[in-house]
Amino acid sequence: MRTGSCQCGEIGYQSTGEPLALYICHCQECRKQSASAFGISLDVPRANFRITQGTPKYWSRPTDSGKTIRCAFCPTCGSRLWHESESSDTLSIKAGSLDEPINLSNAIHVWVKRKLPGVIIPDGTKQFAEED
Repeated sequence: MRTGSCQCGEIGYQSTGEPLALYICHCQECRKQSASAFGISLDVPRANFRITQGTPKYWSRPTDSGKTIRCAFCPTCGSRLWHESESSDTLSIKAGSLDEPINLSNAIHVWVKRKLPGVIIPDGTKQFAEED
């Protein structure tokens, strides 16, 4: 089981079972939401995810692929916690919100054509110019 929360601790969640994938996304939207060089998302089955504390707020936005994504965040501290699509049975936990650090060595890099200059992706790492 994995647990996580926002920065102030108002919103908590847990996810059971094995994750489906770990992504490092270099698109502009992920850079903006993380205020960093990329976003890190852990895809998990929606059925294995539950909110354990608090009530998140949601904001929807279009993605680079043309889909719409619903973004969950803490109404107090503003931390982004997960993304979900209404048409999917998975959701993407923002991995920086996990209580235990996650190993990035097997992460799949997406939207590499938009990565910032100077970001180095290790040789042999699975990567895609856009989404996989």
